[in-house]
Amino acid sequence: MNRYFIIYKPFGVLSQFSGEGQTLASLFHFPKTVYPVGRLDKDSEGLLLITDDKQLNHQLLNPRFAHQRTYLAQVEGIPDAESLRQLEKGVEINVDGKMYHTKPALAKIPDEIPALPDRDPPIRYRKNVPDTWIALTLIEGKNRQVRKMTAAVGFPTLRLVRWSMEKLSIEGFGVGEVREMGQEEVYRALGLSGFRRK
Repeated sequence: MNRYFIIYKPFGVLSQFSGEGQTLASLFHFPKTVYPVGRLDKDSEGLLLITDDKQLNHQLLNPRFAHQRTYLAQVEGIPDAESLRQLEKGVEINVDGKMYHTKPALAKIPDEIPALPDRDPPIRYRKNVPDTWIALTLIEGKNRQVRKMTAAVGFPTLRLVRWSMEKLSIEGFGVGEVREMGQEEVYRALGLSGFRRK
């Protein structure tokens, strides 16, 4: 039987179980068979799915099965409508030393930001520089893509939280919280057919 864990990865924690620095092993006693599906950088927070379901891993990481990932990015400055349009159309970013045009995305300044836990440590506050939260929904996951995209339109990311993958979200989670879910619930939230018991 496959196992599925949803976690709110804290800032500063590596998306791996071993190595130098704080790792996922410090959050929970996970079974030895599971591993993170995808990754979040050390300086990013939010939703991380940990499982031993190889089929699900393939579905979520293969670009052919584009699935939506929504990020909340606190950026320096106040993006205008044109900057948001640029993010939606795609921007040029550097991926592994080559320029890459990002796929169409959804970008907006949300009417309301979900209640996010405070970050430890907090972002550096500057009285004279405003900041804005934007919601960015992508169907791909290049290395540090959101940070590179917001920087490309002139609004560096100060804090980055992966909020959801399809309808699987960290709403109501505390920082470092781990919840185990059943296969059917995970597949349904991710909009995947082919739920199967093992």
